[in-house]
Amino acid sequence: MDFLRIVGGKRLHGDVAISGAKNAALPLIASSILSKRVLTIDNLPHVKDIKTLLKLLQHLGANYKLIDNKAHIDTSMINSTTATYDIVRTMRASILVLGPLLARFGHCEVSLPGGCAIGERPIDLHLKALQQMGAQINIESGYVVAKAPQGLRGATIIFDKITVTGTENILMAAALAKGTTTIINAAKEPEVVQLCEVLQDSGVEIEGIGTDEIKITGTERELLNMKDFSVIPDRIEAGTYLCAGAITNSKIKIKNVIPQHLEAILVKLQQMGFEIDIDNSSITIHPASKISPIEIVTSEYPGFPTDMQAQFMALALMAEGASIIEERLFENRFMHASELRRFGAKIQLKGNIATVFGPTKLNGADVMATDLRASSALVLAALAADGTSNVHRIYHLDRGYENLEEKLQALGASVERLQE
Repeated sequence: MDFLRIVGGKRLHGDVAISGAKNAALPLIASSILSKRVLTIDNLPHVKDIKTLLKLLQHLGANYKLIDNKAHIDTSMINSTTATYDIVRTMRASILVLGPLLARFGHCEVSLPGGCAIGERPIDLHLKALQQMGAQINIESGYVVAKAPQGLRGATIIFDKITVTGTENILMAAALAKGTTTIINAAKEPEVVQLCEVLQDSGVEIEGIGTDEIKITGTERELLNMKDFSVIPDRIEAGTYLCAGAITNSKIKIKNVIPQHLEAILVKLQQMGFEIDIDNSSITIHPASKISPIEIVTSEYPGFPTDMQAQFMALALMAEGASIIEERLFENRFMHASELRRFGAKIQLKGNIATVFGPTKLNGADVMATDLRASSALVLAALAADGTSNVHRIYHLDRGYENLEEKLQALGASVERLQE
């Protein structure tokens, strides 16, 4: 099993190119099930989750070629509608094939998903919405068995809770449904917006893109003439490298980004005392003369992203004073706190609120990743710590960060991948 060995205490410098967004790419790959033509998707990140979903499509009968960061996907030969446990168990996003498979074929069996252990992320909102669209759904032997032999029909879907994958699943299902589907309390994340735009470019009539109420007029099971496209940059990867610059109090530049997708993150960095320069597609962070404590409350986009909470907890260890972080989206997403303490961090947890005390002198340690974003927080702490750290179980990192050690090395960090 691989691990990262990091020698901390070094200033970073230079620039880093941000990869395509994993969380945008996954639903976009799933949407290829709706396409009548071979689809080319560019700017895919080389991460495990992408390869897992492509493998799932192949298992269903699709063909694909992955060359560099570009995939050519042909779903015309799909001959199975069963997404098996062996593939789905490693990645919750596999549930994204549920909507398009059901809409296209009128039936499917999808294993209940796995993924990071960061708390309850039930798919009951997905299932309830599909039932409103006319699907018959049962849970049998760990599988979602869904049937809609006459096809799905438009409906008004009111999500009790904002759900990104739920919104994406219903968008894809509604694209081939009969009539108009209205999603109320829809997610507004950039990844959802790109899926809407791709479906719209494919001929699906969609209103309200980027708002919390989206209307989709379906094609009545006519497959889409999908156009080739490129995946948007990964705002969470971008935020993580900005935090790498901040926690080492270095000047670095991130390239290939959409700055408006990062507004909530940039505001918090500026509140902490970091000067930020923003161009059309790049952001430069400068060292701070004093790092101030912050208060963070995670929320849905355009609020502060839960996927950046762990990284800012590590960064808050450098601040002069106590920072307060309130996690409102997942009830079990402070697991990295105990590992950060191994570096010498002083963190108090009470329910969904963490109090982080700084400034703290961190020392190298052996630590273990518990989920994808927690892993990046441990890497950040290791960059700032005196001495050598070993970050174990980095298969979590490989699910979401492309060429992490190479990109950090290019910035001047001492990072190497070794085997246990």
